[in-house]
Amino acid sequence: MLYQDDALIAVNKPAGLAVHRSKMVGNAEAFLIDMLREQVGGTTYLAHRLDRATSGVLLIARSSEIAAALGEQFMGRDVHKQYLAVVRGWPEPEEALIDYALPGSRETGPRRDARTSYRRLATVEVPISLGRYPQQRYALVLAEPETGRFRQIRKHMAHVHHPIIGDCQHGRGDHNRLYKQYFSCHRMLLHAWRLRFRHPLSGAPMLLEAPLDPAFTGLLERFGWSLPTTE
Repeated sequence: MLYQDDALIAVNKPAGLAVHRSKMVGNAEAFLIDMLREQVGGTTYLAHRLDRATSGVLLIARSSEIAAALGEQFMGRDVHKQYLAVVRGWPEPEEALIDYALPGSRETGPRRDARTSYRRLATVEVPISLGRYPQQRYALVLAEPETGRFRQIRKHMAHVHHPIIGDCQHGRGDHNRLYKQYFSCHRMLLHAWRLRFRHPLSGAPMLLEAPLDPAFTGLLERFGWSLPTTE
């Protein structure tokens, strides 16, 4: 639990745990929203969603009214989201805005505007041969989505040829296997790190930060990477 009061709850969702039942998650046995209802008692409402493979800050409302108020902030783009991701290659330029329209959950559906800004935080070159390259380059990226499209950050980073490590749908299978084999990393390296919004009742500014799990932290230590301290 990252935060809890009578209006809302914030949790640090583990990678691999489905948030709720849907056709997208198939035969998942556990769902975060059900586990949380049992833990806190009473009704709970999702204020937004995270992919099953993504970890990090997730907001849950204690009433439909609070869920609607938070939903207005998300729809009005008044919520500031920061994600951490490990990607293949070294993105150039180091800071950029990806402005590329995306479809919804159905690839054949209509495309809607989608924008993600990113900043390259750190890089590494590992001496492991793969394909025609004797060494592999990876980068730690801070991604800030301005819109909230389906799998937006994953699709945008793949669009600029820097897919997220561990992304089975939009990434590179050879690099995903490399991380499993050499780094014992079996998760997608995308984490909803910080969430800034206004409390739906008091209007007070809120900043929630979700710590990284051991798999993600271990990679940062191995590569000599550190997280930015400025908010």
